[in-house]
Amino acid sequence: MKNLWNKYKEIITYIIFGVLTTVVAWGSYTVFVFIFKPIITNDDIRIFVSNVLSWIAGVAFAYVTNKLWVFESKSWAPKVVGKEIVTFVSSRGITGIIEIVCVPLLVKTGFDNIFYNLVEKLGLTMKILFTDGIYSKISLSVIVVILNYVFSKLFVFKKEKTEK
Repeated sequence: MKNLWNKYKEIITYIIFGVLTTVVAWGSYTVFVFIFKPIITNDDIRIFVSNVLSWIAGVAFAYVTNKLWVFESKSWAPKVVGKEIVTFVSSRGITGIIEIVCVPLLVKTGFDNIFYNLVEKLGLTMKILFTDGIYSKISLSVIVVILNYVFSKLFVFKKEKTEK
């Protein structure tokens, strides 16, 4: 078991903190959608604003957890941290744009309606299951998580040859 942990520690911790990052992002998205409902009556704008704010919360949480526990970047030198933050936010920006643009597009196509109908047929009535855009957000998150790992591994927290 210890050998498995040592061999897959990075992937296991990425998954654990990825799940927690997702909870932060989705949780804050849901909160923002409900908070802004009486303030922003245009659904498109409310979904967009909620999505952007939840992305910012998720990226901030992900940087700290990825630096400290996933990729174990030990340096706190301003030059290193500055480079990490710039490349981390840039790479997350790419996947964030994908998510920010595609969630409203999927919602507009009626993608979520498939799931709303399924949830209704199953007799589930939890309000969170009918949050605007939640199924589009969940679907895109799978793609985004994979891309984020690849970017972090290859560009943000890559180990220098002397560290290996």
